Amino acid sequence: MRYRIGAILASLLMVLSPATAARAADDPLLDQLKAVPGLSVVSETQGTGYRFFVLTYRQPADHRHPGQGSYEQRLTLLHRSAGSPTVLYTNGYGLAASPRPTETEPTRLLGANQVSVEHRFFTPSRPAPADWSDLNIWQEASDEHRIVTALKGVYSGRWIQTGGSKGGMTSVYHRRFYPGDVDGVVAYVAPDDVINAADKAYDGFFDTVGTESCRAALADVQREALLRRDRFVARLQADATANGWTFSTSIGTADRSFEMTVLDTVWAFWQYSSAADCATVPASTATDDELYDWIDGVAGWSFYTDQGLEPYWPYYYQAAGQLGWPSLRFEHLRGLRAYPGLYTANSSLPAELRRAYNPVPMLDVDLWVRTASERMLFIYGQNDPWSAERFTPSRHDSALYVAPGANHGANIAKLTAADAAEATAMLRRWAGVPAGLRSVPSSDLPLDDMIGPRRRP
Repeated sequence: MRYRIGAILASLLMVLSPATAARAADDPLLDQLKAVPGLSVVSETQGTGYRFFVLTYRQPADHRHPGQGSYEQRLTLLHRSAGSPTVLYTNGYGLAASPRPTETEPTRLLGANQVSVEHRFFTPSRPAPADWSDLNIWQEASDEHRIVTALKGVYSGRWIQTGGSKGGMTSVYHRRFYPGDVDGVVAYVAPDDVINAADKAYDGFFDTVGTESCRAALADVQREALLRRDRFVARLQADATANGWTFSTSIGTADRSFEMTVLDTVWAFWQYSSAADCATVPASTATDDELYDWIDGVAGWSFYTDQGLEPYWPYYYQAAGQLGWPSLRFEHLRGLRAYPGLYTANSSLPAELRRAYNPVPMLDVDLWVRTASERMLFIYGQNDPWSAERFTPSRHDSALYVAPGANHGANIAKLTAADAAEATAMLRRWAGVPAGLRSVPSSDLPLDDMIGPRRRP
């Protein structure tokens, strides 16, 4: 029997190509990954010029008490070569259920490796049982610090961190607590809600974005929807019954869900649409079907339901306690709102996760970024509401650029040609990559827009 097994293995090796057979016997990268304590290789796929791994890494549930429980944090690795720079990336939320290889803009510009991290408490990267007080910006920064430290034994070159929206914020926080981990940060459309209640920048944005006629049309949509509350709530409740949506665990009722969706409509429009889409805004004389369906396409009636909100409870928990949230005046809706205090992060959470806001973390991060940070590049979109409250970079080899007319998908490619050239040169200098390197996308690697779920930041 032992002879037969050996013969079978020998015959299998004979049909393999020489290169494949050699790697089956000698795979230094796989050996290095498996040798990292706490790191497990879940799967591997191969593409043209890269290898892609799905991994897990054992993390303390609480980095201040590492012996009191752990969890498996998911991450992926896009490997090009050990000698290339490495980009550390998080979108601030979770990875796809079945992760597929993509590359961020910095990864493409640098021809880099990429380590993508699922943010703690987004399932399945959640301790069990979960102590939600362990979900804060320092704990996630410490997760990323341990990952970088562990993988620098495999990738000893320059490291760049990036992320968009909440991922951009997460990149800033990691840099704040562990400034020596990476050689530079590119944060895309990252809000800086430094004083939570002082949101004049957001109101100013909505008072000036686009054209006056577009702003008026969007305001009319909100007013008209609220005037049709009884019919629209009945319709939402019917949709909920048909689709199995409920409201009682988080937002509370169909009426509250309806109002929150209407309030969010103009924000969602500018976050994902462009000035050209103003032509699609229905008139105040639109039928119920036209108005209801347009709001569904822009904001989504299914989002403010228990089923829509539960995957994003970790975001709302962080927003309620540390990150902050936009507080808008909605002066054009006076007399039409049934729930004046509804537009808060706590409204989207179950009662047991609601919490008081602590202003200290954002004040600390903002001051550090302005005065002491180094090698930080911020990219914002002119027509993106989340770009209204921005970080202010220091004078220490840092910069901020705004993409004209861009929404929440703003990136370096959407800057003016001069700004894009400056930003690219800065990034490549930090990464030790030749300034004249031409970015050539891999044929089978889509570009990740880095903005995560198409709703909150």
